[in-house]
Amino acid sequence: MFDIQTETIEWAGRTLTLETGRMARQANGAVLATYGETTVLATAVAQKDVKPGVDFFPLTVNYQEKYFAAGKIPGGYFKREGRPTDKETLTSRLIDRPIRPLFPKGFKNDTQVMITVLSHDLENDPDVVGMIGASAALCLSGLPFLGPIGAARVGYKDGEYIINPTVAEMDDTELDLVVAGTSDAVMMVESEAKELSEETMLGAVMAGHEAFQPVIDMIIRLAEKAAKDPWEFEPEDHSDLEAKVKALVGDEIAKAYTITNKTERQAAVSAAKEKAVAELAATEENPDGADMVVLKDVLKGVEASVVRGGIIKTGKRIDGRSLDQVRPIVSEATVLPRTHGSALFTRGETQALAVVTLGTGEDEQFIDALTGTYKERFLLHYNFPPYSVGETSFRLAPGRREIGHGKLAWRALNAVMPNAETFPYTVRLVSEITESNGSSSMATVCGGSLALMDAGVPITRPVSGIAMGLIKDPEGVAVLSDILGDEDHLGDMDFKVAGTEEGVTSLQMDIKIAGITKDIMQTALNQAKGGRMHILEEMNKALSGTREALNEHAPKIETIQIPTDKIRDVIGSGGKVIRQIVEETGAKVDVNDEGLIKVSSVSADSIKAALDWIKGLTAEPEVGEIYKGKVVKVVDFGAFVNFFGPRDGLVHVSQMKNERVGHPKDVVSEGQEVWVKLLGFDDRGKVRLSMKVVDQETGEEIAEEGGED
Repeated sequence: MFDIQTETIEWAGRTLTLETGRMARQANGAVLATYGETTVLATAVAQKDVKPGVDFFPLTVNYQEKYFAAGKIPGGYFKREGRPTDKETLTSRLIDRPIRPLFPKGFKNDTQVMITVLSHDLENDPDVVGMIGASAALCLSGLPFLGPIGAARVGYKDGEYIINPTVAEMDDTELDLVVAGTSDAVMMVESEAKELSEETMLGAVMAGHEAFQPVIDMIIRLAEKAAKDPWEFEPEDHSDLEAKVKALVGDEIAKAYTITNKTERQAAVSAAKEKAVAELAATEENPDGADMVVLKDVLKGVEASVVRGGIIKTGKRIDGRSLDQVRPIVSEATVLPRTHGSALFTRGETQALAVVTLGTGEDEQFIDALTGTYKERFLLHYNFPPYSVGETSFRLAPGRREIGHGKLAWRALNAVMPNAETFPYTVRLVSEITESNGSSSMATVCGGSLALMDAGVPITRPVSGIAMGLIKDPEGVAVLSDILGDEDHLGDMDFKVAGTEEGVTSLQMDIKIAGITKDIMQTALNQAKGGRMHILEEMNKALSGTREALNEHAPKIETIQIPTDKIRDVIGSGGKVIRQIVEETGAKVDVNDEGLIKVSSVSADSIKAALDWIKGLTAEPEVGEIYKGKVVKVVDFGAFVNFFGPRDGLVHVSQMKNERVGHPKDVVSEGQEVWVKLLGFDDRGKVRLSMKVVDQETGEEIAEEGGED
């Protein structure tokens, strides 16, 4: 019944198996990929017919994690998988980026790649396995996919690269880098690093590229056994129309791209395009004219050709800059009066307003992942409102782009964030993009670094970021620093590098062509370093280090460690005690399972009151110390005094005065405040107190006039 085909290799110490023919047989391509005991099902399906009016390649990549894969039931009310998590969204983007450029220009059939995690061994991250499965499914599908691609994760520890480190190994590595590419070129890089050098980062990319070559070979072997017949697809030839467009408006488009102002340039380009449409598009009066979708595509190609050719020939950019020149930068700190930290970073026509809010432990975000639930104390949220590019649109939940850009900036800054012991705050950084013309994610990194320092967050060092571009034509190659939006759209590479003066903290690369070489990547990295250092210098003009004190509006946090067996004393039955502390002092109190207590408030007096209360509940009284207490009960042989938090002790009648006492009631009454000295504990652990050795007026110790009974 099943025609099952498999390929298996030993890869980085574990078994990788690709299987087809057993599951999802009605998909164009389906592969079950297993690495260790992590298994994903990858499928590829495309529609045979192209929808009318489509002027782009409608590829959708959906990565989804099933909780049953790790033997878990989803949290929440509905107990089923819901909207994509950030991890699923980010992994969908991760897989999309290296496969999209490998479809031929002009292919516009609806295409969907779905990757479903079916089993997770809690050791091998499914993202790389899913990328390999997707590559294999596309190669088997018959679609015009110019793959295969391979992928690998690279770690770095003690000067050595680690291929496909396990989840546990990732906790103790200086690098988390995912690289994907073809047999001879790199297509995509995504990474987070702990201030590593450019040479180390390049070495990691090359180590990963070399490591996944056996994976590419096994996909080819599987395709030779099980691939479906290739689809018939021939890109349409529009060379005649392209020649007409160039003759009609080529010079006007070239002239428009000499205008440095973005708005004016776009208006001039639009005017040239409208002229071409009016002359060449099919209408009732001109039925033999060009199809509008085709004409728009040709216009875009002519536009790209003009821009790219101009850069290669002249070495000058759209806005007149040289290839390695960064746009003018203005950095400002403390731009908002009531926030805990804020900064405005402007680079050319790109601007990010970064705002930091400091919170307590109860503000940490719970993340429900396949590997288990954990808490995140550094949050970065990136927002890209339509007004930033002069447009209007519906404002819905954050899209894939906003989540992806926010995560890139988070990776860049996370490497310099203080640990919880040094800085026990939850930190939320929000980046509002108020203008955009090229790399708002790197503006977020720069503005975010300034805002963190403005808030008093003790980051290790300031972080800057820069976006690099590439023009690669038969006439030459040009690497561009600090690319504009148009250079991004019309270029071949988007290469983002962030880091400190000590090294790289994040690197992301996307390619629109069939990969780049090591030499080009090395050139881009070296040129990016010069740009980053220049940007850091400009940032330092606003703020070069973390402010010594927190903002007056930020909460202050004090910590205290108590024995774990005292936690119940602080919390009380049903939380009664901790609620009372919060209500009466006005401070927030967070207690963890290890006995670490965080007390926070804007008021120092509130924090002191809460801490004193907690110390009274948890501290142990010391023998020989004098305490002020209250009589809670008088009995025939003495009085019980509450002297230390909830602790009571007995003042024996013989310890009340330096003279004979007939009855304790002759000396004390319930509710009376008295000074007592802790004498010690009897054989049964009962507390023994004395009043007679303490001056009841001053609380000072006095000489005894007789021994103890």
